[in-house]
Amino acid sequence: MQKALAHAGVASRRAAEALILQGRVAVNGEVVRALGTRVDLDRDTVTVDGRPIARRAARHYVLLHKPRGYVSTARDERGRPTVLDLVPTPTRLYPVGRLDADSEGLLLLTDDGDLALRLTHPRYKVPKEYHVLVPAPVPEEVLARLRSGVDLAEGRTAPAEVAVLRREPAGTWLRIVLRQGWKRQIRRMLAALGLPVERLVRVRIGGLTLGDLPAGAWRVLSPGEARRALKEEYVARDHRHRRPGGRR
Repeated sequence: MQKALAHAGVASRRAAEALILQGRVAVNGEVVRALGTRVDLDRDTVTVDGRPIARRAARHYVLLHKPRGYVSTARDERGRPTVLDLVPTPTRLYPVGRLDADSEGLLLLTDDGDLALRLTHPRYKVPKEYHVLVPAPVPEEVLARLRSGVDLAEGRTAPAEVAVLRREPAGTWLRIVLRQGWKRQIRRMLAALGLPVERLVRVRIGGLTLGDLPAGAWRVLSPGEARRALKEEYVARDHRHRRPGGRR
């Protein structure tokens, strides 16, 4: 309750707690004095001193399959095309996290700051899965190095999940799952071990997956779908074995 009141701009969380304890807050007509009471501003009518507080504005979520050549910013000072050029919507959306211009795959666009924070802040350790093509066989000792951590300028990377997806004439596809987000981390990890990256495709953020969405295409998500990104139990177990990156 106190968090909902703070988000609605009624008062700070501490001041909201005082309002609740003083019996000045009601939910659906009933006074509530218990701190920690659950409330949904989208469904419940909440009043303070008899006056209803504004319902939370609707949030918007778009899942985009970012192709190469687009930068993950709202605008680019160098004039390069941005991911927002691919999503013609009147709502002002922002990319959650980044994929560099040469990378592809799942990118979430939203105006929900709380969800964006949960997906990007290191303390939440939301797993992000990538399928990466390198133009060579990858020895087991290199895979072990990636799993245990690679020394970069910021320090040693956190342990990663790494597996060989398949080998083909163009090289080796790796599945890499990270729970941290240093700048260009996968490319730098592989470069430190002598492996250039031919393609890098993000296919999952938490429980939100790219699926068969073609490169450059996008679709609107419901709030429930977007929140799946925070729930690993929704991950499709067979997704990791599908062809990475969708269409070439």
